[in-house]
Amino acid sequence: MMKAFSSLQSLVWCHWAMVRKKGSLILCGAFLFVAWNALLLLFLWGRPPIGRLGEGGGAEPGAGEEWGAKVGGTNGLAVEVIRLAEEVESELETQKKLLKQIQSHRELWEQRKELGKRESEDTKYEKNIEQPKKLQQIPAVPLSHKILDDTKTVTKNTQTLMVTPPRLVMKDEELDQENKQIVGHEVGLTKPSPQIIIPILVIACDRVTVKRSLDKLIQYRPSAELYPIIVSQDCGHADTARMIGSYGSQITHISQPDLADIPVRPDHRKFQGYYKISRHYRWALNQVFNVFAYSTVVIVEDDLEVAPDFFEYFRALYPILSSDPTLWCISAWNDNGRDGLVDPGKADLLYRTDFFPGLGWMLLKEVWAELEPKWPKAFWDDWMRQPEQRKDRSCIRPEISRTITFGRKGVSLGQFFDQYLRYIKLNTDFVPFTKLDLSYLVKEKYDETFEKEVYIAPLVKVEELQQGGSLKGSGPFRVQYSSRDSFKVLARNLGVMDDLKSGVPRAGYRGVVSFISRGRRIYLGPPEGWTKYDTSWS
Repeated sequence: MMKAFSSLQSLVWCHWAMVRKKGSLILCGAFLFVAWNALLLLFLWGRPPIGRLGEGGGAEPGAGEEWGAKVGGTNGLAVEVIRLAEEVESELETQKKLLKQIQSHRELWEQRKELGKRESEDTKYEKNIEQPKKLQQIPAVPLSHKILDDTKTVTKNTQTLMVTPPRLVMKDEELDQENKQIVGHEVGLTKPSPQIIIPILVIACDRVTVKRSLDKLIQYRPSAELYPIIVSQDCGHADTARMIGSYGSQITHISQPDLADIPVRPDHRKFQGYYKISRHYRWALNQVFNVFAYSTVVIVEDDLEVAPDFFEYFRALYPILSSDPTLWCISAWNDNGRDGLVDPGKADLLYRTDFFPGLGWMLLKEVWAELEPKWPKAFWDDWMRQPEQRKDRSCIRPEISRTITFGRKGVSLGQFFDQYLRYIKLNTDFVPFTKLDLSYLVKEKYDETFEKEVYIAPLVKVEELQQGGSLKGSGPFRVQYSSRDSFKVLARNLGVMDDLKSGVPRAGYRGVVSFISRGRRIYLGPPEGWTKYDTSWS
């Protein structure tokens, strides 16, 4: 009997796949749901009145009774009715989950349908226009390419839409009207891909205050098509689900299906939340890259508020991330971004950092393909900071953070929140990053300039920088550490975060932490000639 049910359910799914292609999702789903349950009731009513289903699909005795034993009278009828009701309830629950899955993917199918229409329109457009050259279809502009006008490119497999409107010439490019060629510098590292789709993945659980995060994302989002918001919810919290659902078509709401506790060793039972977060991240990122088929994503959590230029920041830096193999993430966060430790007049200043910051960060699909097979069961962020994952790659981070956290309550129980996180300064001025030359962030250029600036700065003692010190001048100045313990002492005295992960200080690059102290630029770093991190400094 159960084999018949499975066959019937497979048939339903086949018909559903056919209907999905035709577009009549809601009507056909309702029809199949009613038909399925009608057939289900007929099958259940016609089953033998006593016994249970065996492994082979037939009836076999239950609770130690021999086959053929009779249950008489009113008691037998009552037992049969209860059994029938329980099986119907079980099957209806299965159908409920099926309908939820259909609804959760409805918006995705609509987006794909719309994208298909755009592709068709773009193909017609291209046939009617004579182009001087046949352009390669690529997800980003590499170092050796220049941006040409009058082009429309759609990368079908990744849902990455690249469009340069007709006759649009980017800044610093000159159009030679005679030859129809663009003369200008190569823009792979300094110019954004104007129409790359950058989804925002919001990791949510049981905070109804996700509203604050979503409100700001929607307020500052310049385009719903270019920045689709996907909210992935774990925990099954009903109030939070209703809050997310209240945004309707402005966002896509998906739910992590496995809510069960994760088996852990006894001393890790208190860390169950960290295990669930890691499981959720893995599932959600697989949805973004493998189901929605995007080529990049920006991940934020449900307790983050974004800055006005949050979207501009990531759009401008995407070409650098996709072109520079020595980078593996873009982060909106400065671990030492407290008011007083940053230069308020340098909102456009960006850095390379060897420390994975998280808290609003961009990831590429190819990097996820590298990380996913070995994704950890817990503590995913510290795992990302290990040398085996980092592989000497860096991230980009800002002088002034483009995110702040308002979630004191969480699995970390407020670790660092009261001492550091609540004081992080959020940028309030819009910086047009897509119009700036960001090529200084390329490793070769950056390293040469960075080391020169750091090691020509006068070496001073921490006492000279403190109140009442005799130091004159506006800086920059350099403070030197030589061991794990000396770093911690100096960091505490100067007010920056003193922890290290695999030897890497927070916000550090080549061992150097850059910040403001009493209005002067300070470099806290190792002696000149630094070569590598000591992983025992943790």
